[in-house]
Amino acid sequence: MPSSEMYTTNQQERAIIVSLSLAGGDDDTSIRLEELRELAWTAGATVIAEHQQSRRSADMTTYIGPGKTEELAKEVKATRADVVIFDDELTPTQQRNLQNALETVVLDRTQLILDIFAQHARTREGRLQVELAQLIYLLPRLSAQYTKFERQQGGIGGRGPGETKLETDRRKVRERINELGREIDEIKEQRKQQRVFRRRMPFPTCALVGYTSAGKSTLLNLLSGADVFADARLFSTLDPTTRRVILPEGWSVLMTDTVGFIKHLPHLLIASFRATLEEVREADFLIHVVDVSHPEFGRQMSAVAEVLQEIGVHERPVITVFNKSDLVKDQYLIEELIAKTPNSCAISAGKRLGISSLTDCFTATIRSLLVPVQAAIPYDRSELVAQCYENGKVHDVNYETDFIRVTADVTKDLAGRLEQFVLNADNAYYKAIETPRKIPAFIHTDG
Repeated sequence: MPSSEMYTTNQQERAIIVSLSLAGGDDDTSIRLEELRELAWTAGATVIAEHQQSRRSADMTTYIGPGKTEELAKEVKATRADVVIFDDELTPTQQRNLQNALETVVLDRTQLILDIFAQHARTREGRLQVELAQLIYLLPRLSAQYTKFERQQGGIGGRGPGETKLETDRRKVRERINELGREIDEIKEQRKQQRVFRRRMPFPTCALVGYTSAGKSTLLNLLSGADVFADARLFSTLDPTTRRVILPEGWSVLMTDTVGFIKHLPHLLIASFRATLEEVREADFLIHVVDVSHPEFGRQMSAVAEVLQEIGVHERPVITVFNKSDLVKDQYLIEELIAKTPNSCAISAGKRLGISSLTDCFTATIRSLLVPVQAAIPYDRSELVAQCYENGKVHDVNYETDFIRVTADVTKDLAGRLEQFVLNADNAYYKAIETPRKIPAFIHTDG
């Protein structure tokens, strides 16, 4: 009997895909089936048959019920299918029973996505995160590999080799999970240090988010001149990539490409890729890239919003970019979407169309993140004037007798460093100046 644990597909395999519609659930079975077809293709399988079924609830033993299982077994035999893929996460019992009945490899949605992630992980971080997710998935399913020893458990003579090996394997898996967790925490700390360094740079940060294959990597390449791998297959980008993007009027941002989202993204993937998703959490604003040419782009936008809510960044400023707009026949639909969606624009990253509208959105968003200040900066702290140029937009500078008066919009971090020199409506400092210096009489201090 073939085992589906830690399974990897290849180009020669023939797959049957199965989707179940439950009473009272989302009416998106056809969409999920189409997505499952794309996932199977991305993993390297050829889909030879598709099945949709409606039930009041999933069958506890075989997920699809005995009748449908028998029908599926006949088709597997007739078509010589190598694998049957289910568009949901199966329980260990359901998966074991289905493999016994179908006499072929049975994968669920989570395993399929993990397989794709394993193929696309190019860095040490990506490979560690994929392995962690695979082991977390595998751990509760280990007992299914040892069911033939169940009669040996308990009582005199019940501590047989089957149970011993099961517990040994469980311990090894848990130890490896803990080891991977520590290694990923180290990477997380390294990323934290990298973010601290980036915070010292005079640029705001943004993260590209969106449904998988929406065109995020293509957009990053276009704006930054980078050569980030971009592909039509799902989840072609796993490892975050950060590049500097120079905008008109002297503005710049640090832009990070992140893993694409998908409807019903398995929770263990969100947990395992927490180090990667930190890049989204730490961004000053988000760029939500939408494939507006997709017939279900509205559902895809909702799926992305769900993930953003789950990781706690749903209140970040967002630029919504309706990509691939050149593929939409009804351009009135595009205009209506932009009118209804705040801070949005329509582009075609592939054909380099609408980029000026996008940079206008960038500029407006960056301006909204800055803090207006008017400060009297002593000459012995003149480096702060240079930082105003580097970390914002300077509107006016006057070199007066004893200080430099600066009017600017600056980042929140710099505004904090300028706080003791900032003037209020009465031309008085908010805080006392700690070191004595000559101050014009009209500027009052607390000390």
